[in-house]
Amino acid sequence: MNILLSLAFVLCWSSGFIGAKLGAGSASALTVLMWRFLPLAVVLVAVAAVMRSAWRGLTARDLARQAVVGVLSQSGYLLSVYHAIQLGVSSGTTALVDGVQPLVAGALAGPLLGQYVSGRQWLGLGLGLGGVAVVTLADAAAGGDVAWWAYGIPLLGMLSLVAATFLESRARSRVAPSVSLTVHCVTSAVLFSMAALGSGSAAPPARGDFWVAVAWLMGLSTFGGYGLYWLILKRSGVTEVNTLMFLMAPVTAVWGALMFGEPFGVRTALGLTVCLVAVVVVHRGGGGSGTSLTAARSGRKENRWTRSPGSA
Repeated sequence: MNILLSLAFVLCWSSGFIGAKLGAGSASALTVLMWRFLPLAVVLVAVAAVMRSAWRGLTARDLARQAVVGVLSQSGYLLSVYHAIQLGVSSGTTALVDGVQPLVAGALAGPLLGQYVSGRQWLGLGLGLGGVAVVTLADAAAGGDVAWWAYGIPLLGMLSLVAATFLESRARSRVAPSVSLTVHCVTSAVLFSMAALGSGSAAPPARGDFWVAVAWLMGLSTFGGYGLYWLILKRSGVTEVNTLMFLMAPVTAVWGALMFGEPFGVRTALGLTVCLVAVVVVHRGGGGSGTSLTAARSGRKENRWTRSPGSA
């Protein structure tokens, strides 16, 4: 996997937790999410009307699948993250729960996709989980007045994103990233707008920091993090893209310390180091032959763990 592409993905995806905290201080989760996706949907639909070539040959079933993926990967996932942060769960702890995703995806990749995880990769996944736990366990224990059940809300979002990942990976027809992003954003814009209007929270606050948070989330988190997630998934497979999730909690902790004065000590640095080691172990542990679902259908084997970014 291209190192720069991976680095950009980690930074952009981590920016979503920071942006959620920025927005939480100025408006409700539904308000922030509505205004994050509504302008994006308008722009993307306008672009799609001009550039129609990517949409040719798509069936109603393809579009319906992408709509469901959008509901799971954007609406369900993001609403849980934003709501948890508004309830007082820190951005680092929310990222910790998100960091459990690689273990869930790795365990399911074999039976669902035929992408089996090697012993060394499981070792790396375990190291990554340990590193993430080191960074955020103290924060979760010092949650103060945060209700215990609030820590389960990000778990629902993580499971929603895992479901979207596998649903997309099992698709037989290839859909251009521009099409996927457009359908996902339009779906999210409709759902969040309906929810915000229904709850009376659609009107944006007259505060500059609200629009700073919205612009932050639109640019870095949606186009950067979300777009790179699906790009790396298509190029490198489920396990490798989800292994990068182990870096989200440490990076978010560092970022939160710099922007919000959140504590950053020896344990955070140790956890970051362990997570970096985990990523290296997983990427170097893919020497075994893994059979992808597509390769199995065509009667040939391919190594999904060591495919280069340029592979089709």
